[in-house]
This record gives sequence, C-alpha cells and structure tokens, in this order.
Amino acid sequence: MKFKLVLATAAALTMAACGQQNEAAPTEVPATPAAPAAPMAVEAPTTPTAVEGTITIEDAWCRPTPNGAKAGGCYVILTSSVDDTLTGVATAQADMAQVHEMKMEGGVMKMAHLAKGLAMPKGLPTELKPHGNHIMLMGLKAPLVAGQTVKIDLTFANAGTKSVDFAIRTPPVVGGEE
Repeated sequence: MKFKLVLATAAALTMAACGQQNEAAPTEVPATPAAPAAPMAVEAPTTPTAVEGTITIEDAWCRPTPNGAKAGGCYVILTSSVDDTLTGVATAQADMAQVHEMKMEGGVMKMAHLAKGLAMPKGLPTELKPHGNHIMLMGLKAPLVAGQTVKIDLTFANAGTKSVDFAIRTPPVVGGEE
C-alpha cells in the first residue's frame, strides 16, 4: 500500500514539475485509509481577457515591384466582429513587414510605422489602400511579380494570427494616376 502511495506521489510531482497538469481537472494523489494524502495545490484556470473576434478579410493584394526594388506595398479590407487592433504583420518574402499610415504634415505626405497597431472598430471596414494606411514590405527577398501570391501573417490583438494569400496585381489607373 505504501509503495502505491509513493508511486502515485512521485507521478504527481513529476507531472507538476513538467507542467503537464490538466487545469480543468486537478490531479490528486489517491488517499489510502492508513495515510490520507493532502490535496495538491493547483493553479486556478485563468479567464482570457481578450474576446476572440471574427475577422473578414477582403481584396488582399500587393503591387508588383520592379526588379531590384527592396520595398513593396500591400493592401486589404478588414472587418472585425469586435473592437480589435491589427498589431503586426510578417512574411517570409521580406526581412521586415509593418503597418504604415500616410498623413499630410506641413503640405508634405509622410509615411510612418504604426507601432501601436491599427485600430479596427467593431463592424466597420478598415481599408488599407494606396495613398492611405497600408502594409509595407521591406527588404524583399525577390520581386513581387504580377500573377503570383505572397503569404502574409496578420496578427490581431483579439482574433490572433491569420495567414492570408495576397494576390500580386497591377492596380487599375484611376483619375490622373499613372
């Protein structure tokens, strides 16, 4: 009987040391009539603070880059079912990927990294587009070629990371743009 108690205690301590406990059901050492075992201390399950939302991802595309270009722009329309934030972007196609904003300062259009991410109000489309907020790929490892795709991971504060295939295509000419 003592052997079973020692064996059960050793197994429980090994599981606790390795982080293998199941938080939903605390592990207890079986009690014997001769020597009741003390219940093991178990951390209370934590409740996530973030509410996972559903993200709708539409019209994900990147501009083709000329040979030798080391940077490229990508665009997408994101709609979240809860207030969320696009906190990061990553791709194997480039050394660095960031969400950038475009804004006028003193009559000059400036681009800046959104270090704190891009807020996405619940239910409202958040459009990353040319001449506006966009994804910037820097240190491209190969040109972005029309007709191909590039996989970009979009990381959200609430919805986690979504891997998206962005089509590489030439945008239509609008107005006086060329």
